[in-house]
Amino acid sequence: MRIPSSIVGCLALFQLVSIAACDDDDEDDRVGTSCTSADQCYLKLDEEVAGAAMCLDRVEGGYCTHECKTDSDCCAVEGECAKDRDQVCAPFESTGLRLCFLSCEGKDEADNFCAIFAHEGFGCRSTGGGSENRKVCVPNG
Repeated sequence: MRIPSSIVGCLALFQLVSIAACDDDDEDDRVGTSCTSADQCYLKLDEEVAGAAMCLDRVEGGYCTHECKTDSDCCAVEGECAKDRDQVCAPFESTGLRLCFLSCEGKDEADNFCAIFAHEGFGCRSTGGGSENRKVCVPNG
């Protein structure tokens, strides 16, 4: 059976797009990467992130992040963040820590945004840090 050239072309294009998407960004060093300890976070970056790396164990599978003082501390190191995805520095629950998170503020269908750009099990919620709450992508739970 002969496969039409249009289908072969579409399959080849799909394969190239899939490879390019996988190679475009190194997902292993991003805020929100799964972890069991902080020493598993940000290993492939050429520089250290702005604050102490942390693995949040309050979320299933762990969550790589780091301490920050302002939004500009997040994504300060090349490769730390995915392109065109805002990160924010926000207080996290009652920990007293300010940490970097993928922002979902002002996004239409914010839960869907988090599921696509963070992880399928992530949703958009408040950081729970009092009057400085921010809307961020974190695991549902």
